[in-house]
Amino acid sequence: MSAPRTEIAPGEQITLIKPLRGWVSLGLNEVWHYRELLFYFIWRDIKVRYKQTLLGAAWAILQPVFTMIVFSIFFGQLAKIPSDGIPYPIFSYAGLLPWTFFATGLTNGANSIVRDANLVKRVYFPRLITPISAVVGGLPDFFLAFLVLVGMMIYYGLFPTAASLLLLPLCLLLALSTSMGVGLWLSALNAEYRDVRYVVPFLTQFWMYATPVVYPSSLLDEPWRTLYGLNPMVSVVEGFRWSLLGQGETVPLMFGLSAVASLILLLSGAFFFRRMERRFADVV
Repeated sequence: MSAPRTEIAPGEQITLIKPLRGWVSLGLNEVWHYRELLFYFIWRDIKVRYKQTLLGAAWAILQPVFTMIVFSIFFGQLAKIPSDGIPYPIFSYAGLLPWTFFATGLTNGANSIVRDANLVKRVYFPRLITPISAVVGGLPDFFLAFLVLVGMMIYYGLFPTAASLLLLPLCLLLALSTSMGVGLWLSALNAEYRDVRYVVPFLTQFWMYATPVVYPSSLLDEPWRTLYGLNPMVSVVEGFRWSLLGQGETVPLMFGLSAVASLILLLSGAFFFRRMERRFADVV
């Protein structure tokens, strides 16, 4: 018996979805076409994060503040780690602020495909939207925690210049692209190999101590300090401190190395994600 024939109404269009083959384009135009869905995912992530919590969005402030207190006691008071002439509490908080944004975005991005497995298996949409929304959704938390830093700057009498503030958006963009690049790599790998969820906490902890969050990069001599910029978060943290606190030193070559490394992470992560996404519906 032959299968029943499906009639197509005049003017009706049928979209056939087939697995991607080979190295493909990033499909950013398709992401733009689904931008309303992207905004919905971002808003959903923000609401879910604090749903049925006692303190709500206050956790965005409490987490870096309590971490700053612990660091100030153990690294600032007991270990006597130098802070380039800045009071250690604000020195550590200025480093924790971009770092927390990066680490949260990395973790959320790594878990994004597995978290949205039901949607990935049943509904078609550009899969890039999922990790992108997971990373970008951390921006409101960043801006809330930033208010605490502004208060600390006023308390300690540290006021940035208009020229130094121009570097601040570039540092935030560098943190965003680095977090998104690593998140794309890990989200694709996590869909295939669930061991990745055990690696992510170790990776973020190791990366934090490889970044000058609790110590200044000035402890390193050249050329190692410049090569240190291969870790993009080095320039992000040092750039935040220089831009907002007027202390420390920005090395243009180090910042350039960080920007190149972050761009490589972002592009390679995006292409790897697109190559792997053909299997997502089968393995998540």
